[in-house]
Amino acid sequence: MTTVAVLGSTGSIGTQTLDVVAAEPDRFEIVALGANSSVQDLARQARQVHPEVVAIADSDRAAELRELLPKGVELLAGPDAMAEAAIGAEVAVNGVVGFAGLPVTLAVLGAGRRLALANKESLIAAGPVVAPLRDTPGAELVPVDSEHCAIHMCLRAGEGTRRLRKVVLTASGGPFRGRSRSELESVTVQEALEHPTWSMGPKITVDSSTLMNKGLEVIEAHELFGADYDDIDVVVHPQSIVHSMASFTDGATIAQLSLPDMRLPIAYALAYPDRVGTPFGAMDFDEAFSLDFEPPDRDAFRCLDLAFAAGRAGGTAPALLSAANESVVEAFLDGRVRWVDIPAVLCDVLDRWDGSDALSVESVLDADATGRAIAKELMSQGTPI
Repeated sequence: MTTVAVLGSTGSIGTQTLDVVAAEPDRFEIVALGANSSVQDLARQARQVHPEVVAIADSDRAAELRELLPKGVELLAGPDAMAEAAIGAEVAVNGVVGFAGLPVTLAVLGAGRRLALANKESLIAAGPVVAPLRDTPGAELVPVDSEHCAIHMCLRAGEGTRRLRKVVLTASGGPFRGRSRSELESVTVQEALEHPTWSMGPKITVDSSTLMNKGLEVIEAHELFGADYDDIDVVVHPQSIVHSMASFTDGATIAQLSLPDMRLPIAYALAYPDRVGTPFGAMDFDEAFSLDFEPPDRDAFRCLDLAFAAGRAGGTAPALLSAANESVVEAFLDGRVRWVDIPAVLCDVLDRWDGSDALSVESVLDADATGRAIAKELMSQGTPI
């Protein structure tokens, strides 16, 4: 029985992790749950799975949560609560949204546990800080992002990175695929949240609509697999069946195919190096289907190249961009900026990067704060498109 901690348990990744564990009750046991402030959902989950520990980051909600928890469940509260809860399990799922997930990543790897990483910002913002912790005895990092999980599988099927030529990340294209730059000026929040193939949280769904999600995944692929940015390609694949591909020096390309179901990469990360017996995302090859691929429209979806630029710049540029993106997407969801303002603000933020290195947690935290502050300033002024 593998013990599991689920951080960000009330979000999309967290709730689907509970689905995976429920489907494999003889294999996994949830011993810790954690969320930011969702008291009612967290209490309901605790009554459902009876963990040893529940963590809530918002300490102001702790007393309210305590009244709702089953007897015998330990409650941790405060900014370090989720990181503390995470290290008590054999594998921790980091489904925390945004930069707030970094402490969980650092704690789990530093404790020599397996990290099922859905929080891409940990690697994007703090890749150089996280890297040495991956060498901690017992530590494992298995990506939960469908694309990086697919590459992980492809490299297992091949020869690892020894003969790797290209990493090819697939993108659905989001809800606005095929629209020109001018046609994107009037899109609404509701339209941006209507993803054609995936069920995800609001922030990542908006990122998918701008292709920033794919851009951030490019940086993540660089950090995970050591691929040079010139050796990472992005291709639009609207069916979301091929989750990514690895091309090797002899011309062979290995791809991972499944129906779009996040429970598959979650289950893969939980069971690694084994596999579960529940066929999440299994395909039916008795039915005819087609697979289409096309290049992304980099003029209409400028966030993709902004992420490539930040990744190539290195240092704290990815942290700056990621933080600013969180701030601008939040403003878009609140109706304070337009969809087309997102890349405009981010371009100006990146132009203000100071060239600093990401050699410590403190430098990454400073870049995160700076990115948010610059984005807030630009949005208050009104950034030209």
